Amino acid sequence: MNRTRIVRWLRVLLPLAALAMLSTLFLFSRGGDSVSQIPYADVEAEARARDPRLVAPEYAGVTDDGASLTLRATEAAPGGDAKGGGTARDLRLDWQRPDGLRADLTAPQAGLADGAIRLGGGVRMTTSTGWTLDAASVEAATDRSRIAAEEGVEAQAPFGTLSAQRMELVPDGDKNASILNFSGDVRLIYQP
Repeated sequence: MNRTRIVRWLRVLLPLAALAMLSTLFLFSRGGDSVSQIPYADVEAEARARDPRLVAPEYAGVTDDGASLTLRATEAAPGGDAKGGGTARDLRLDWQRPDGLRADLTAPQAGLADGAIRLGGGVRMTTSTGWTLDAASVEAATDRSRIAAEEGVEAQAPFGTLSAQRMELVPDGDKNASILNFSGDVRLIYQP
């Protein structure tokens, strides 16, 4: 036999052999399982309909004076009042002023009402200037550059530790800078 005849026969026989092998795969395959292979979530549909939630929501905006806000949560629920508020869990607020100052806040819970984000349950705030602050609750305005703690604050600064009843982070008037202002029984331990 010459080479051309062998190639012609192989062009016919090889596809037929492949077709026969595929046919036997489907013919002798395992039977179907009686249990579905697709896992279904065990969720009570009625409970979810009564109590709606958002998973991994994100809010971003810019205040009137140019500070950018990005708020992320693991879960959020709309408020039941007419003001349009709501609550959320496991939050992270990234706040940045036009002057470059950045503050990152984390909290286990929060609420949104009256143009302010109120973080609660133990808030930690770190700034780009090296400050770390811990407070019971913190309020961040959504219409202007302002972060405030009214229920006590403990701070680690680059130069020592500080405690006070109130803290406020606001812009410095006409200057393109920000002020971290502590008031009410301020106690500073300076560590050079």
